[in-house]
Amino acid sequence: MSDAPVAVDGSTFVIVSNGFADGPAEALRPFLLERGAARVVDVSHPLTAEGPTGHRIVTYEASGASRTRTIDPRLGPPWSFALDPLLPPRLGRSDGWFGFNCLATGRGLLERRLGRTRRVVHWSVDFVPDRFGPGVLTRAYDSIDALCCRRADARVDLSAAALDARAAAHGLGVDAAPGTVIPMGCWLERTPRVDDAAFDARRVVFLGHLVERMGVDTLLDAVTTLREAGDTVTVEVMGGGPLLDTVRRRAGALGVTAEGGPVVTVHGFVEDHRDVEAILARATVAAAPYSEDPSSFTRWADPGKLKAYLGAGLPIVMTSTPPTAAELAEAGAALVVSDDAADLAAGLVKVLDDRERWRSMHRAASAEARRFDWPVVLETGLRAVGFTC
Repeated sequence: MSDAPVAVDGSTFVIVSNGFADGPAEALRPFLLERGAARVVDVSHPLTAEGPTGHRIVTYEASGASRTRTIDPRLGPPWSFALDPLLPPRLGRSDGWFGFNCLATGRGLLERRLGRTRRVVHWSVDFVPDRFGPGVLTRAYDSIDALCCRRADARVDLSAAALDARAAAHGLGVDAAPGTVIPMGCWLERTPRVDDAAFDARRVVFLGHLVERMGVDTLLDAVTTLREAGDTVTVEVMGGGPLLDTVRRRAGALGVTAEGGPVVTVHGFVEDHRDVEAILARATVAAAPYSEDPSSFTRWADPGKLKAYLGAGLPIVMTSTPPTAAELAEAGAALVVSDDAADLAAGLVKVLDDRERWRSMHRAASAEARRFDWPVVLETGLRAVGFTC
């Protein structure tokens, strides 16, 4: 391990992650370049079975030039995960390596052992106690994760709940790398925000991977109840996943509004986050009806969509599952409900029907967003893990 801090200015970095959604790995690259990094190599591996199968390597230069290459064995997750530590076969020397899961960090530890990088950060974006179910795969993954927590120069989790749970699960003690929390952030400078006119739109927005634990079915049940009661509320859903076709069928069954538009617009996965931000900025309320299943790994997460909601200045109606729920409710930016459709519908109406409540929550969301502006979050966080900006 290296105790000497690494200056960002003039240095070269490697960032390795899975997926292409907006998150800490995607925020880190432009931040490093803006702070004077000479080069950033961004490696993105496949994440979901529904997504692309290519392993993408983009090299960004301080001059603004970039070059992209893709290695595509036509093998998707979970089988492609075995290739992640091997691709690309060669990477140049670097001063800092950021691995956003244990396979990515494991490759970084090997690079450090070979003298090809100086400082390795194990930056975990989730904590899942039983990732692949009981059996050898979970035990193997946890063993690699525990090794990375001990051998990296620093380790990061998105929430204190995840940091503590990972330490307990792996039995980490004084032999572990120093740990810190770097929460999810948002880009305030580039993010369009709602204004007072948004209240009159009566539009609910949902952003997230379309799986059962995200509660999209609960949202559609709530909207069905409201529409049957004569409410004019409409919904926009962004996200891909195994429930996408089901959501589209249910959206079609809800029909159209009096003006001829769909009651529920399903965008699917929106690749460009600027388009995501534009859709958020025309909404009235954001929904995050996570399942309250005690086994859901959202209990340890810091969901990126909540920061995207805050960045747009949107009041949030959500369940208590994420560890940030109580904090957002106390700040006045969120209204916490149960994962019951009737309770969710009632919560949405409380915000949609009360202009003063909406304004108050909008102001609170905007204030919370300033705390999580990516430049603020990353400068503080990188200093804590051994880099000077």
